[in-house]
Parts: sequence; structure tokens; C-alpha cells
Amino acid sequence: MNKEVKSTGFKNSFRMNVLAIIGLCIVLYFLFFAMLGFITGHGAQLKVPNIVGKPLKAGESQLKTIGFDIQIDSAYDPSKKALTILGQEPEVGEIVKPGRTIFLTVNKAEPPKTPMPNLNGLSLRSAIMILNSSKLELGDTTYRPDIAQGAVLDQLFNGSIIRPGQMIPQGSKISLVLGDGLGNTVFDVPDIVGLSYAEAVAMLSANNLLFTAVASDEITDTASAIVYMQVPSALNELGTANRLREGDELGFYFKQNATQEDLIHEPSGAPVNDSSDQK
Repeated sequence: MNKEVKSTGFKNSFRMNVLAIIGLCIVLYFLFFAMLGFITGHGAQLKVPNIVGKPLKAGESQLKTIGFDIQIDSAYDPSKKALTILGQEPEVGEIVKPGRTIFLTVNKAEPPKTPMPNLNGLSLRSAIMILNSSKLELGDTTYRPDIAQGAVLDQLFNGSIIRPGQMIPQGSKISLVLGDGLGNTVFDVPDIVGLSYAEAVAMLSANNLLFTAVASDEITDTASAIVYMQVPSALNELGTANRLREGDELGFYFKQNATQEDLIHEPSGAPVNDSSDQK
């Protein structure tokens, strides 16, 4: 009899323990899923703010205050200030969870370098397109009398001619000299024989004439060297003035210490070639 009672009590106790364990598991199950939303932030949402165009420090501070992580990449836009935010991902207004990583594209502090393209001979429109594709900007445009009207004659960087292929910072301004066609104004050929090289060049430039110059001896000081012959000469065989128009070319020879006997004022058909200076 006692054995039967003990057996019955053991079974009842075992059954209660199993039920208690099952009940505990059910409670823990519901508690886990109830807490899961809180633990993972389920249901919490944030709107991505617009920080494009802001300085990097200001954008970082705003995002971190809201609760976002940040990852930064870089690019270069010459029209924007250094360390300005150029783009963001996710985009403005998207709804995301707290802790989401926001990817920022920031303008580089130092512009990368790019090879200078060859613009000589191109039209202004074509030159601008190529400058833009190389992330360079158009600077000043000036005109010079030349038969190649509208074509690029020279490309300048910081006031000096720049060779194609030379590496320069992106965003640099390139000034262009364009052909303006030959002028219609006809005038007497200036007489530059006896003038210094510097005076001759100044006179030809004032008349919008191109020139080719040839040194006939060793030159120690180009500016003070003396022009002793020019082609065409100021006067023709009939003693009347030769005529030129803007954009035409005049050639001259010069020496370091030309004497009065060296000066040739009469007409000459001597060719001017193998130039040492040209403009």
C-alpha cells in the first residue's frame, strides 16, 4: 500500500515539474520576442537629413548626433570648396534605422593633376568641351590677327604658354589666344632698321604684325641687339611705301653690335628662315 502511494506521489510530482518547465519556456518565449523589438530597435525609424553642400565637420557632427555611423570616400569638383560634402547615400529623406551607415562623398583638399590637352587649332567651342572633360576651366580669351579666324593659337597657364601633356591641377584656368582673322586696315610697312630688337618688337606688336627674327651673330643681350635688315623693306624698288595689313608677317635680321654700314634700308629679297625668335 505504501509503495502504491509513493509511486502515485512521484508521478504527480514529476508531472508538475514538467508542466512547470513547459510553462517557464512559454513565458521566456514570449518575453524574448517582446524584448526583441526593444533590443534591435524594431519599429524605430529616422529620416536621413540633407547634408550635401555642408563642410565635412558640420555634416559629421549632425549625423553622429542623430545616431548614424559614417563612411567617407572622396572625389573632386573644382567648383566646390575643399572638404565639402558632394553626395550622400542613402539619399535625403529616406527612412532608415538608427545606427545605419551613411556613405559620404567629400571634395578632396588637394586637387588631383591632369595632363594639359592640346587645344591649338581647335575652335573655341571644341576647346571648352575638352577643357571641361579634363576638369579644367576657361580663363581669359584674347584675340590676335591671324588667318585662322576663331582657332586657338596659344594656350596659357598663369600667363605663360603651356605645352600639351604638362601636368597641372584640375580646376586650373586656361587662357586662350584666338585668331581674329586678318585685319582690313592696310598701312605702310614700318621701318624698323636701326632700331633695337626690343623697339622693333614693340613697333610690330603695336601694328598687330607677326614677325620672324634671325640672329646673324652671337647675341649676348637680345633686347639691345640692332635690326639691320627687314623683309619686306619699308620702301619698294620705286621708292614708294610697301603696304601690309594686320596679321601679316614681317621678317628681320639683327646683330649684337650692328654699325651704320651694316644697315640695309633698300629693298631686299633675302628670305628669312631658321628663326631664333618668332611671335
